[in-house]
Amino acid sequence: MKIDILTVLPELLESPFAHSILKRATEKKLLAVNIHNLRKWAVNEYGQVDDYQYGGGAGMVMMCEPLAHAIEALSTEHPFDEVIFMTPDGEKFTQKTANQLSLRKNILIICGHYKGIDQRIRDNFVTKEISIGDYVLSGGELPAAVLVDAIGRLIPGVLNDETSALFDSFQDNLLAPPVYTRPADFRGWKIPDVLLSGDPKKVDEWRYEQSLHRTTDRRPDLLSD
Repeated sequence: MKIDILTVLPELLESPFAHSILKRATEKKLLAVNIHNLRKWAVNEYGQVDDYQYGGGAGMVMMCEPLAHAIEALSTEHPFDEVIFMTPDGEKFTQKTANQLSLRKNILIICGHYKGIDQRIRDNFVTKEISIGDYVLSGGELPAAVLVDAIGRLIPGVLNDETSALFDSFQDNLLAPPVYTRPADFRGWKIPDVLLSGDPKKVDEWRYEQSLHRTTDRRPDLLSD
């Protein structure tokens, strides 16, 4: 999978992809993340990529010209299956969406800034708009990092145990069950006996019951989806 990211602050995205699972994915050549500075396609020598909004009002808007030229230039290298704009008014990001996007080969992510991007880019280039929650951040870089992390870990071969992702929270609309590790008795706090039973069927049944209970208690909305 190849993921290209357009941003005016590429420095914000250096660390998230240089460590842990995503680093492993790139080293295995299972995932390539290319970060592009939008100012490369600026309209003048000053690196301008934003301007005042028509109709007045506070806040600048990212211009059509740099974004259009950048998207078209990158598209000539490899056509994109999705052009994603990270925006608070997009569809809320879910595990289901992550699963779907992990099957794509080439994705472009646009990181907004200021008051957002010119609507004409959204109308003519963007294929999917995604929000990571009902709140506003300073830009789309952190949401883009969240998106790439959620997608990247689902690519076959990235995780040491590929079945691990199948039992994460939100798979099958359930929250993950409680987990325990050694020691079995810590300060008198003991783990459930079933986990020491050596019976995989009983353990699976216990985990499912715990997932169902936790989901009912904390996120009953998931059970109605």
